[in-house]
Amino acid sequence: MTTPSNRRILLVDDMPTIHDDFRKILGAGAAPAKLALKAARAALFGDDGPAVKPGKTAPASFDLDSAYQGEAGLAKVEASLREGRPYAMAFVDMRMPPGWDGVETIERLWQVDPKLQVVICTAYADTSWEEVLDRLDARDRLLILKKPFDSIEVRQLANALTAKWQMNEQLACQIDRLEEAVGERTRELSDANAALQAQIDERKRLEAQLVQSEKLVSIGQLAAGVAHEINNPIGYVFSNFGTLEGYLESLFRMFDACEAAAAQTPAVAQRLRALADELQLEYLKEDVPSLMRESKEGIRRVRQIVSDLKDFSHVDHQQTWQHADIERGIDSTLNIVASELRFKADVVKEYGGVGSVECLPLEINQVVMNLVVNAAHAIDPERAECGRIVVRTGIGEGEVWIEVADNGSGIPKDVLPRIFDPFYTTKPVGKGTGLGLSLSYGIVHKHGGRITVDTEVGRGTTFRVMLPLRRDVAVEREAKTLAA
Repeated sequence: MTTPSNRRILLVDDMPTIHDDFRKILGAGAAPAKLALKAARAALFGDDGPAVKPGKTAPASFDLDSAYQGEAGLAKVEASLREGRPYAMAFVDMRMPPGWDGVETIERLWQVDPKLQVVICTAYADTSWEEVLDRLDARDRLLILKKPFDSIEVRQLANALTAKWQMNEQLACQIDRLEEAVGERTRELSDANAALQAQIDERKRLEAQLVQSEKLVSIGQLAAGVAHEINNPIGYVFSNFGTLEGYLESLFRMFDACEAAAAQTPAVAQRLRALADELQLEYLKEDVPSLMRESKEGIRRVRQIVSDLKDFSHVDHQQTWQHADIERGIDSTLNIVASELRFKADVVKEYGGVGSVECLPLEINQVVMNLVVNAAHAIDPERAECGRIVVRTGIGEGEVWIEVADNGSGIPKDVLPRIFDPFYTTKPVGKGTGLGLSLSYGIVHKHGGRITVDTEVGRGTTFRVMLPLRRDVAVEREAKTLAA
């Protein structure tokens, strides 16, 4: 694309005769004058003068406009810019009383049109040319034409400077196009770089999730073995405790019967009483049942821990989609991490009775564990006596939701945008991997769900996990997410 040819010239001079001379040299009036001269010569001498050589054309005329003072010249330049028809160059007289001189006129013209090429025309000046050039400081747009001048000199300057203006415009257009191309390419590269970085981050997240999933499977297998090895001895110990309780009850009954029979024989009764005092039988009759109850409760708790570990890791099932009781899974998870929470916060459960959800139970339990442990870490140890973690559930519009809220330190605004980034952590070195929330985010999105956070520094944080009730909805949402 090339800019239209611009041969518009402005003449600023206070002498009308100068304007006539410039029109004869540059304007449309030059060609008729030559034709008239040629006709007169033909009439006087009987010839048409020198013929125009083949392939030659008459030189193109210029669009010449006149102003007789600097102020008028400025007005014409401003009007030309408004109309979108700028002047390519201007011839400016040096002395134009009573108005601006040539230097001030040029300064004003360049203020509104810095691209204007200028020629100073004068026979004398009140200041030296060095001072003029220093004052204007634009030698690349300024030439000097001393009077009296030759016609060919004027026309050469006009041709050269209008051509220069034209080339400058074309160069500016090319630079603009180049800048646009560079900008577009930069945007493409930036977008490609962002997409690549997103792919790298996603790959890291998936790799970390795969590693974590393999760890969970290993934990599940270990839990299955441990549960099997513990359940067998726990089973017969528990059974033996029941038998032992029956034996002790029989022994105490036998002793009571012996005591009753010995009462008929004072000597025997006395010996039995002495032996009972020596063995502290009355204390044993009170303490042994209590010890048995406490031991039996301890065995029950061990069995419950094993059961919770099995429920948490779902060792009895393959890692496949299944209907699972979300609240039962939360209970199992809270029991597993009870030691992590015991001295940091009280845990309050506010369940909404959501029932079963089609999901990957092990992964959902892992999400709950990460959120609860993070909540415990967010509570200042100095405030542990008033630390509080609330786990809520609810259901609505085809979704279940799980909330884990704490009254801990909250998340600063500058950290909040990065909390789900892989390997990002604010914990000291060795205290955290930066994978907990990232993996939780990936698991929730694999289920077609969403995870949001509401936090305020100094008041606490609430994470909410929303999951579809059915797998087909989860798969459809995950497919849309990957397509996007």
